[in-house]
Amino acid sequence: MEKEEFFNEMQKKLTIKLSVEQLEKFYSYMSLLLEWNEKMNLTAITEPNEIILKHFVDSLTILNEINNNSKVVDVGTGAGFPGIPLSIANESLKITLVDSLNKRLIFLQEVIDKLELKNIEIVHSRAEDFGQNKKYRESFDIATSRAVANLSTLSEYLIPLVKISGKCICMKASDVEEEINQAKNAINVLGGTIEKIEEFKLPESDIGRTIIIINKQKQTPNKYPRKVGTPSKEPIK
Repeated sequence: MEKEEFFNEMQKKLTIKLSVEQLEKFYSYMSLLLEWNEKMNLTAITEPNEIILKHFVDSLTILNEINNNSKVVDVGTGAGFPGIPLSIANESLKITLVDSLNKRLIFLQEVIDKLELKNIEIVHSRAEDFGQNKKYRESFDIATSRAVANLSTLSEYLIPLVKISGKCICMKASDVEEEINQAKNAINVLGGTIEKIEEFKLPESDIGRTIIIINKQKQTPNKYPRKVGTPSKEPIK
């Protein structure tokens, strides 16, 4: 896709206005993603219009939920979603990208270097270990994740990371009502409460999305998150 067409498609699908410099960074990000995807499996989405919609626009649907200068963690970031699009769109955010696969982190470092992104760090860790790390535990304003685990498990990954009065922003597909109901007790046990559920479709598509915002009201008990593998095998009931 030519750059001009890419710029037009991005602006057509976004409700926010991006500068030419920001659009340039998104274009470079797409180019790097496609280049590296030939060497390693970063994404099954390789058509430029789909990358724009399902990766870039989708990642930015939570931007208006995050205040300037917030300290944000993106758990299980994969190829950098939503963390890198958030960093491009709002340079004031202090973003930590967490992933357990080292080769993905090499790709992310390349993106950060080439795009000259500031206020962004990468951590190689499993979510459970990261949540027990005293340096990071209960230190973030916002914890987010996209398509990582069911909501009960995801809550155990995210809630321990945010400060009291911080927020977890869980990015989900559509039709997650049952999943939300099953996770309510886990969220409560971990110190959170569901503040808002927003359902919508991605622009010019029938792709449904749900954003679940959890407000942290009290400290998470020290035993959470449990050891690696337990939250997914035995979600809190």
